[in-house]
Amino acid sequence: MLPDDFPQSTMSSVLDRAGIAYFDGRLPETAILIAQEAARRNIPILIDAERKRERLDDFLKLTNYAVCSAKFPQASLLFNEILLMVELVWTEAPSIPSALVSMLLRLPNLKFVIVTLGENGCIMLERSKNEGAELEEVDVESLLESLNQRKDESVAFPTCVSSLETKLRADGIGTVSGRLFIGTAEKIPPSELSDTTGAGDAFIGAVLYGKLTIPSNMLIYLRFQSICANMPPEKMLPFAAQVAALGCRALGARTGLPHRSHPRLESFF
Repeated sequence: MLPDDFPQSTMSSVLDRAGIAYFDGRLPETAILIAQEAARRNIPILIDAERKRERLDDFLKLTNYAVCSAKFPQASLLFNEILLMVELVWTEAPSIPSALVSMLLRLPNLKFVIVTLGENGCIMLERSKNEGAELEEVDVESLLESLNQRKDESVAFPTCVSSLETKLRADGIGTVSGRLFIGTAEKIPPSELSDTTGAGDAFIGAVLYGKLTIPSNMLIYLRFQSICANMPPEKMLPFAAQVAALGCRALGARTGLPHRSHPRLESFF
């Protein structure tokens, strides 16, 4: 679609009653117009920053939530791919946790950023709602290591470990107030693993589902009420990992995607 396909009347019909706007960086000339209008209306924006794309910087300035995806599940390519992306777009940080601090410092609208690590789970940094509070200052690298030590490797299902609200310091970059989270992925038995196609997209879709809060003027639309999940990160990250893992148990990107009533999702609601 081209920008001319979106006159103001069409834009209004697209965004009226929207709870969140999602972008993957494609069709930038058209998408950026919608993103700007969504921002003007205070509609939260989530972007899938999978790789460097045209005008990605413009999207990021408007973005409230970002998910940075690596190749799933090629863990051997993870560090170089993520580091290349954050160097080109946001930072020159030497590591993922310091890059996340840099992103929150450079992008004031950003409330959280998640880096997906395939079979190794994910890392999330959430900005503090009260950045002026008196908080203990800690090195973000050391904090990540301490969280990694708290993971229970014997647990097969997705879990989450999190820090207290603190000031996270990245040497040579700066300090930001927030919380750091590590989400684990499900350990799928080889006999059940069919196809990882679309696992990253399933994760992002579940983050959208778990994060979305329907505006009060939409509550009369009863068919939407089931997606007012508004999960905290401690629940949202394992939920998203579980959805992605279920999708890996069938061929194709959509075949294995679960319904909300799936037995493995009951504990989240």
